[in-house]
Amino acid sequence: MSDPTEPDIPFWRTKTLEEMSEAEWESLCDGCGRCCLVKLEDEDTGEIAYTDVACRLLDAGACRCRDYVGRQAVIADCVRLTPETVRRLRWLPPSCAYRRLAEGRDLLPWHPLVSGRPDSVHEAGISVRGRVSATEDEVSLPELVRRVVAWPERIPRRRN
Repeated sequence: MSDPTEPDIPFWRTKTLEEMSEAEWESLCDGCGRCCLVKLEDEDTGEIAYTDVACRLLDAGACRCRDYVGRQAVIADCVRLTPETVRRLRWLPPSCAYRRLAEGRDLLPWHPLVSGRPDSVHEAGISVRGRVSATEDEVSLPELVRRVVAWPERIPRRRN
């Protein structure tokens, strides 16, 4: 039983990524959709560039996968996030809760687990809502190179 004089400490501050239940792990996703943007990697430098083009399964309005359970069977290079992959991937955006916790940082104020509201991620300008120009099926590789954007690598300043 918890001490009533002590405030409840959120699970993400008391557990490692490995200790989280499946439900806790899934709740860390803020629904921004940034990880579902097509990324390009420079073969010489390893530098990652985000585009404003999304995976064909991303519902860009809801910022959720249309086939989350079956996504890896449909999209060959869809990466399932695990504590191990989160620590290894270099392309997770700096706002990503998985990345932040793996790096020993806390969730940001607009994260739905902190704000208590699922729309706070959209209101804060973090999500891809209104920013996706096309899906990967609609864009050729030469066009994809012209769709590189910098905003997914930034965390917007807090709105008043």
